[in-house]
Amino acid sequence: MRHLCLALVFSLITPAAFAACGGSWASFVGDMKTEAISKGHSKSDVDRFFSSARQDPKVLKADRSQGVFKRDFIDFSRRVISQSRINKGRSNAKKYASVFQRAERDYGVPAGVLLAFWALETDYGAVQGDFNTFNALMTLSHDCRRPELFRPQIFAALELFERGNFDPKTTKGAWAGEIGMVQMLPEDIIENGVDGDGDGKVSLKTSAPDALLSGAKMLRSLGWTPGQAWLQEVQVPSQMDWSKTGLDSTLGVTEWAAMGVKPRSGNFQGNSGSILLPMGRKGPAFIAYPNFRVYFEWNQSFVYVTTAAYFATRLSGAPVYNAGNPDPGLSDANMKALQKKLAARGHDVGKIDGILGSGTRGAVQAEQKRLGLPADAWPTVELLKKL
Repeated sequence: MRHLCLALVFSLITPAAFAACGGSWASFVGDMKTEAISKGHSKSDVDRFFSSARQDPKVLKADRSQGVFKRDFIDFSRRVISQSRINKGRSNAKKYASVFQRAERDYGVPAGVLLAFWALETDYGAVQGDFNTFNALMTLSHDCRRPELFRPQIFAALELFERGNFDPKTTKGAWAGEIGMVQMLPEDIIENGVDGDGDGKVSLKTSAPDALLSGAKMLRSLGWTPGQAWLQEVQVPSQMDWSKTGLDSTLGVTEWAAMGVKPRSGNFQGNSGSILLPMGRKGPAFIAYPNFRVYFEWNQSFVYVTTAAYFATRLSGAPVYNAGNPDPGLSDANMKALQKKLAARGHDVGKIDGILGSGTRGAVQAEQKRLGLPADAWPTVELLKKL
């Protein structure tokens, strides 16, 4: 779970607050040690903690090549949600029934939500990452792309080290510094770590009860509302005001029903929500309730988040979604060409990277509306040609 908060208030951070990014590695490490001591950590602890600091070029390579974000929802969800994973999830639900009962009782987070994260992040703990966590965090903090996201994690790791819960030489995890079965960053472990098995330690790498309850506590701290749904599959009519779809538009379920939107089965599970069309009006359709937005506190990828939320519904008993017959998506080259055209028209699509992120989706929907096309935020060759 990648809780890298993107809402830092840069205006409150002075240049002197951090060691300078880039430049000499030795100087950077020295500045980090000085900063750690200024925060009240003993020199002996700081010297031992930073003694093994090394740059890891594999971390930077992983950071710059996140191809998973270029897959569409149907492709990605089918790749990661196998029947085997569903069966293993159901087996773990029984094996750790008391843990999941406690998670829902204490934090209001259902078993399906935790199981889905556990499965997608580490395949139920089997694949937790093989990067040295300390070196990963140091490398990303030295890199000038977004050091402010990772530097606080180094000092949190130092605190865990002083508690005896982190070894800078041997602790391993994901390339971005996440640790354990549900992939939590050091700061999140300090704030939300739970000793679920009662052994006096928070062991997210080896204890499923610790990992699951820590994950549940963190979700609750991020705004999860107990007893409320997060995602539900719906059917949409062939014609409606598609510009009202997307996360920027929230309406009451009675309003959606009046437009012809209806649950695929049963009744609406909440009072209001947003209609998600991850592959346009001809593809799968969901209503996202307020809890869905909590997922974005863990991962910024729309496709990942939608898949995780949908997987949680599957593990809670929902059927396989209706894939429909969506229009073909754009190739990587065409997506980049589209982003350039959108940027030229004044839209903020961020980096020209071929990824259909929130900025690109919003720009696509705006241009579709301007051109009189169905404004479902799904980029097509037709839109590219019209632009």
